[in-house]
Amino acid sequence: MTISVGDKLPELTLKEANSEGMNEVTISSIFGGKKVVLFAVPGAFTPTCHLNHLPGYLQNRETILAKGVDEIVVLAVNDGFVVGAWAAATGGEGKIRYLADWDAAFTKAIGMDADLSAGTLGIRSKRYSMIVDDGTVVSLNVEDSPGEAVTSGAAALIEQL
Repeated sequence: MTISVGDKLPELTLKEANSEGMNEVTISSIFGGKKVVLFAVPGAFTPTCHLNHLPGYLQNRETILAKGVDEIVVLAVNDGFVVGAWAAATGGEGKIRYLADWDAAFTKAIGMDADLSAGTLGIRSKRYSMIVDDGTVVSLNVEDSPGEAVTSGAAALIEQL
């Protein structure tokens, strides 16, 4: 079942790298009582994710937050060390939150998993963005192709805030 507008996010645990190591974070600790923009990418450092999708959110961070958003989160189906390295390499540490869905459990639970084995990536996330208010999805934007970052990009999401 694919998640829809009006659905609550499932309670699962993700990984987050920081200066002290690897932490586990729950969905409720991230989204509970807050308005959060979540965007997901098939993989850290992959071309569209690294060069097109993520930069729009970093560049438009202040605009998004000024519209009443408490936090911006990017999710990748990679291990926490790769996602942590991606945060450092992009200069995004402390600006947006980089989370690792290392085993794709969250991605599968919301029906956003995609088999990208043909491109040697294996099971990954579809590219999407959503606005989540206190754990409930209020807006959802899913790309038709993993190589595009328009429907789920920052510019499109800003129009929904």
